[in-house]
Amino acid sequence: MLKIGVVGCGGISGAHVPSWEKMEDVDLVAVCDIRPEKAERYPGHKCYTDFDKMLEENDFDIIDICLPTFLHCEFAVKAMNRGINVLSEKPISLKESDVDLLYSTAEKNKVKFMVAQVLRFWNEYEVLKQIYDSKKYGKLLSGSMWRLGGYPSGGWNNWYYDKKLSGSIPFDLHIHDLDFMLYAFGEPKNVSLNRKELPDQDYLSAVYNYDDFFITAEASWFKAGYPFYMGFRFQFEEAVLAFERDGLTIYDCNGNKIKPCESGTENESDFELPSSDAYANEIRYFADCVNENKPVEKVTAESLLAVLKILTGFNE
Repeated sequence: MLKIGVVGCGGISGAHVPSWEKMEDVDLVAVCDIRPEKAERYPGHKCYTDFDKMLEENDFDIIDICLPTFLHCEFAVKAMNRGINVLSEKPISLKESDVDLLYSTAEKNKVKFMVAQVLRFWNEYEVLKQIYDSKKYGKLLSGSMWRLGGYPSGGWNNWYYDKKLSGSIPFDLHIHDLDFMLYAFGEPKNVSLNRKELPDQDYLSAVYNYDDFFITAEASWFKAGYPFYMGFRFQFEEAVLAFERDGLTIYDCNGNKIKPCESGTENESDFELPSSDAYANEIRYFADCVNENKPVEKVTAESLLAVLKILTGFNE
């Protein structure tokens, strides 16, 4: 049974901790946060405010890092140097040089390392990739992706508000859509960026150009209380795929409306997938890689570095 430790009990831990707890072949041994009231939200596990002490007093197979962005690399290296496998929330870092540092540390210590780029494990996005790869509906013509919401509140010491710590919306929000683009379609030929950045709000719209298609992507931290909304719309020669508030729908050229992620619907497609939790999917994948000593192939150092190179340019 794998022994798990989670460090960082802020917002994203609310997706990670329940996923670990539901897995029958793992034991979530301990959680850690410098704010004791945050760690204590997860009863039934040892609670720590000191990461070093947690590592000294327990044997772990995996450390799951759910800390603020600027701490990811430091804590991952510390755990891997103790021979512990590491799953880290995105982004891998704000610095391109940390990609080599983290993967070389994993290799040196013969442990596994993965960044939790969750869209690679999200069923609706997986259907899109399968349709693109299979050309079931012909060539891709255009795409639109969005990840919109209000300015984040809270966070330890208001770290979101400091671009040097969070990377702002390129690294916190837009990274999801960009990472999926590189995973599904490869690197774009070029990108053009429009951005309106103020002290209390940030919005960007980027156009990624490929040989035969282009993708527009939006991300925001609006000053207003705009409710978070993510999704996509992709235009193929023979269909439009739309992942909107009511789920993923394929509108084909014959007038059919197909819901590939909902079983028991009419006009089921070749890509039918059951509804599932993408965070649980990524955690399960990494646990299986550790359990079965398989290489972590779903997220690669090369793709992470390519994403960082583009995002770094957005903040220059």
